[in-house]
Amino acid sequence: MYKSSILKSKIFRGLQIFCVFLTLTAFLSPAFGQDKPTQEVEKGVEKKFEPSEVILEHIADSHYFHLGGEASFPLPVILYTNKGLEVFSSSQLEHGHTDYAGKYYTYRLVNDKVNVVGPANSLTESASVFKGSPVVDLSITRNVVSMFMSIIVLLIIFIAVASAYKKREGKAPKGLQSFMEPIIIFVRDDIARPNIGYKYQRFMPLLLTVFFFIWINNLIGLVPFFPGGSNLTGNIAVTLVLSVITLLMVNLNGNKHYWKHIFIPADVPVWIWPLWWVIELVGIISRPFALMIRLFANITAGHIIVLSLISLIFVFKSLYIAPVSVAFVVFMDVLELLVAALQAFIFTLLTALFIGTAIEEAHH
Repeated sequence: MYKSSILKSKIFRGLQIFCVFLTLTAFLSPAFGQDKPTQEVEKGVEKKFEPSEVILEHIADSHYFHLGGEASFPLPVILYTNKGLEVFSSSQLEHGHTDYAGKYYTYRLVNDKVNVVGPANSLTESASVFKGSPVVDLSITRNVVSMFMSIIVLLIIFIAVASAYKKREGKAPKGLQSFMEPIIIFVRDDIARPNIGYKYQRFMPLLLTVFFFIWINNLIGLVPFFPGGSNLTGNIAVTLVLSVITLLMVNLNGNKHYWKHIFIPADVPVWIWPLWWVIELVGIISRPFALMIRLFANITAGHIIVLSLISLIFVFKSLYIAPVSVAFVVFMDVLELLVAALQAFIFTLLTALFIGTAIEEAHH
């Protein structure tokens, strides 16, 4: 008994040290891994540490995947211009220190956005997907790489579990199958079935995909070293696509009672119908919009809080603040593990709830 308690104590202490190590690796490395040192001497003047630069670099997308410190590997830049397609490595841009002369334009990286260098060294609009821009940026960025990795993880997990069910039909789950089955049953019995009803099986593939996609990407964002550290679910474009999928699934599956309630509401005077339509239209759009903002804001806020706590060490320029800062960061990291699962649960739950209201039969 005594030996067992000592062993548990050592394991717990080892986990504590490991958490501190991961935290320091995650959030100190961006501080020291800037292209321009945060504290450098230029003409005898010491540059002030700017925590906002470190924080914004961490939560923003990038054409480079940072490995730690100053180490990073370049990602492919794919630009569709009004003159043709250009593909080159982001190493050609040298983190914005050098212009790259392509076949059609000369390019410069400013705040991790590709800009076209015009006459007299002027910059035109940065590459975007909007009409009128001379360049559309289709590059494989850090968030895209993170998304590919999460898709690969999802495929490995679900293919392995599906194969296990086929091979072990009628037997007790084993290995990865035994870990995944309670989660799948939770999504089925506590999310899909209560909110959608007897038609829940039709939407299980969507709900499982949304739940595990958000959860896995949230966890990847918490890993403090390669291949983690990205902020995919804290990217407004990603949460926008997820919310648009929810919007389409809800309204494309809406039955006649759902649409009748919107356009021909019972017990509502006819002269109020136009105002009713506007209110219902706002409701249709605002529900997935709230999903988009909730996921984006919660994940981004978690990254910002942790980085802000670590930045206190460099703002105060004192190692005495380090133990307090690291203690709070470890606490926040543990809390973020809960938030990672909670946000996946909330997004999936509300998606199921919205679908359930759209396919609900009329009550008599």
